[in-house]
Amino acid sequence: MTTFHNGTEEFRVNGEELVAKIKQLLHEGNIRRIIIKDKEGRTLIEVPLTLGVVGAILVPVWAAIGAIAALVAEATVVVEKKTEA
Repeated sequence: MTTFHNGTEEFRVNGEELVAKIKQLLHEGNIRRIIIKDKEGRTLIEVPLTLGVVGAILVPVWAAIGAIAALVAEATVVVEKKTEA
């Protein structure tokens, strides 16, 4: 029987690199949740992702991420992944 657990990774990026980094992470797959924090560690946005979240549903999320990228100089992206144990 295969068991899964959630692991997390953190990446520090410039505001300019934020959207590109999130696109890269989404293409890698197995993402359960993305959290974007400012440089003080405050959560700016938390996006739960499921297999059913695609296309038009992500448009408002991309707009919010783009706005955050324009406002912050530095951000931390926390990625929760589903991994096999």
